[in-house]
Parts: sequence; structure tokens; C-alpha cells
Amino acid sequence: MNIAFEEATKGVETWTNPQVGAVIVKDGQILAQGHHEKFGGPHAEINTLNHLDNIEQAKGAEMFVTLEPCSHFGKTPPCVQKVVEVGIKKVVIGQQDPNPVVSGHGIQYLKDHDVEVKVLHTTGGINEAYNFYYQKKRPLVTIKYAMTLDGKINQAGKTRCIITGKEAYHDSQNVRANNQAILIGENTLKVDDPQLTVRDQTMTFPPIRAVVVRDANQLTDDLKLFQDPASTVLIFSEQASDQHFPDNVEVLVAKNWTPEKILTELTQRNIESVLVEGGSHLQADFVQANLVDQLIVYVAPKVFGGASLPAIFNQDHSKNRLFEKPQVCALGSDLKITARRLDDVHRNN
Repeated sequence: MNIAFEEATKGVETWTNPQVGAVIVKDGQILAQGHHEKFGGPHAEINTLNHLDNIEQAKGAEMFVTLEPCSHFGKTPPCVQKVVEVGIKKVVIGQQDPNPVVSGHGIQYLKDHDVEVKVLHTTGGINEAYNFYYQKKRPLVTIKYAMTLDGKINQAGKTRCIITGKEAYHDSQNVRANNQAILIGENTLKVDDPQLTVRDQTMTFPPIRAVVVRDANQLTDDLKLFQDPASTVLIFSEQASDQHFPDNVEVLVAKNWTPEKILTELTQRNIESVLVEGGSHLQADFVQANLVDQLIVYVAPKVFGGASLPAIFNQDHSKNRLFEKPQVCALGSDLKITARRLDDVHRNN
């Protein structure tokens, strides 16, 4: 099973599908191993069967798979049918799939067709956002920001300030790549004019870029956000706009957007993880709503002082939220602090 979990981590383009790995064993020998490589492609069970020298080898063999095999028609046929068809005699499963479309049905199908099934009830430390999404019925929310030693994220004024060094920058790009949506507020859009893309790697399924704005008419065509036609952008607006946007831009119209409403929209789009990058007020709204599951903070050896903008700041909000003992690591001259919410029981085994 450990080999199967290692295989699973090789699947880096699974998008909203989980990472899954599988190993086929017979007479104490590994015959094949494989993983779910990309969204829409063959699942781990089928990929592993395809790696056999001869499909007849599967008859009487055992399969170790990190997640319950699917039993429904989606982008691919049900894996359990193929497992039964080729004669696998026993399936050892890491965890039952939390997706209600699959959960328990794949296991029951195998049992109904005389395949021995054993469930280990372990996630192997993968698919955290996937599991959280189906357990909590909303995306896993991470707040990320860089700050100075005195807790400031930007100097006074409307000019973007670079706080951390290149090591923290590259790490933050990896954090982006591991989330399915990036969320910012209107002030961050105006001051930083960000691309909200992952610059260190080419992604088939880049994060959706979401922006909370009061009026879509305030957005100009020259924003960097609109210069990348490959990415989808969700614009949350309080009033309708007659402005023409590129085809990859979806405008959502409603009054009084709240973190709960935003997450509802993302949930309906099967987004399992969202990275709230800015700004300070929007992040404070998520803290106030008790919807922050993880904090990632980069701390630079600088002091801005004065009227500089503090992190997670809103004069109308005041909440005491507890987080677990943080993990701290050095990135060049900066520190990276990662902390999980104290009451988060939906973590990986």
C-alpha cells in the first residue's frame, strides 16, 4: 500500500479528481503499478492493469489501491467492472471514497461479485482537499500573505510593496499550484494588478481566478488579469455591468457578497480548495466567518511601521481564532509559518 500511495503522488494533473495509485501483486511479486495520471484519463486501476505484460496475469491476483474503485460511468467506465472481469480475487483499499456517487458502492459491487475486499481506513496523507470538500461540503480555505516583523503587508499608499525574497516567492507559486482557485478583493486588484497565475510551471488545469468587486464597470481591459486567455476568471459583482469581458470571464451578480456566499458559488463549480491571497479586509471577513482552515504566512526581516496596512485587518471585526502549533521553516532570509485551525478534525491520517 505504501508503494500505491507513492504512485498516487505522481498524478499532478488530476484537477478535481483525487490522486490514486494502485499495485497488482501475485505470489508475493509485484506485477504492475500505476496511478491516475490526469483528469479525464484512465483511473489508477485501469492504468495499472494496462501495465501488465499479459492481462491474464490479473487472474487470481491481488490489487492494492489507495481509494475505493469507482462504480459509476463518468469520464471513464466503472473501474470495478474491469477489476471483476479480469479476475482480480482480492482488493485492498486505503480509504472509502467520500464522494457520495462512489462511497460504498464500489466496495459493494466487488463483494457482490465474489471479490474479497479489505479497507485499511487510511488516506496516506494525500487528497486532503478532496476529502475535506466531500466531508464539509465546501472548499478547504487557506489564507496566504507575506508580512514584515511588525505585521504589515503593505506600506501606506496605493503602491505595491515587495516584502519577501525569491525563495518565498517560488514557494508561494507552489502553494498556488496546489489550490484550485485563487481569491482576491477589489483593492488588491487595483493596487497590485496581479496575474494570479502559476509562473513556475505549466499547468493543464490552472487555478480559477476569483475577484470580489463592487462594480464590474470599474475594471479596465488593460488589467493583467485579462491578458491570460487560458485561465477562467470569476468576477463577483454587486451590480450588473454592460462592459464586454473575454469569453473566459464569468460575471456573477449579487448584493452583499459574504464568504459563505462566495464558497457556495465555488462549491457549485466543484472547487475543492481556495487560496485567499488578499486583501487584508477580505481575509478578515473569512476569519470573522470562521471559514479559515489553514494559514500560510511568510515573514520577512523588515519593519514598515507607521500607517502601513496590517494583516487580516478590519475595524468592524474582532475574533479570537485558535490554531494549532505552527510549522516553521526558513526560506532564504524569510520564514514560512503554516498553521491549521485547532478544531479541524478533517485532516489526513
